Amino acid sequence: MIFADRREAGQRLARALPGYRGSDAVVLALPRGGVIVGCEVARTLSLPLDVIITRKVGAPGNPEYAIGAISEAGEPQLNEREIAYMGIPASYVAEEVELQRRELERRAMQYRGGRELGDISGRTVILVDDGIATGFTVLATVRALKTHRPARIVLAVPVAPPSVVETLGREVDDVVALATPEPFIAVGAWYRHFEQVSDEEVRACLDDCRQQPRNVE
Repeated sequence: MIFADRREAGQRLARALPGYRGSDAVVLALPRGGVIVGCEVARTLSLPLDVIITRKVGAPGNPEYAIGAISEAGEPQLNEREIAYMGIPASYVAEEVELQRRELERRAMQYRGGRELGDISGRTVILVDDGIATGFTVLATVRALKTHRPARIVLAVPVAPPSVVETLGREVDDVVALATPEPFIAVGAWYRHFEQVSDEEVRACLDDCRQQPRNVE
């Protein structure tokens, strides 16, 4: 399965979630790429959209390879086994966590004007990203969300490895993954167009969804 781009992936993902249309659910998207997908889901299902900001803790020399993650509302989730296997010093991990914590604060200001995540207690949260590779970013996000006591957490993504879907399925109430290829390779391998998303594009998507009238059928 190949997705044309994030917008098309979001439209197809929304079609797999018809039961949530016009409900009291809220779509929370992971910046940056997940916001493009999440905007399409929110628009199609007539649901509000917000961001949940989580940062990957990258390996030395390979920042795209996650050895953990940190979310704005939770403690860092670290892959201690991988850190030990790679011989990564504790000092590097501490510095990288602090670096990503500062980036969380910057993005909260960029995307929400510094306001905190809205009240999601007792509501269904549809957590959206443009795809999952290792799962550590999503795991940190889910565990942070649980501290807000939502009624349910539904993880919705266009593509993810089957083993990661299985693991994360034990952390959430439901998982909707349109494609679970094996071998997985990388998230971008399943998109024809997978360009880097800018902060400006994220803000534009969020503004567009906030202004979009909610027509509940």
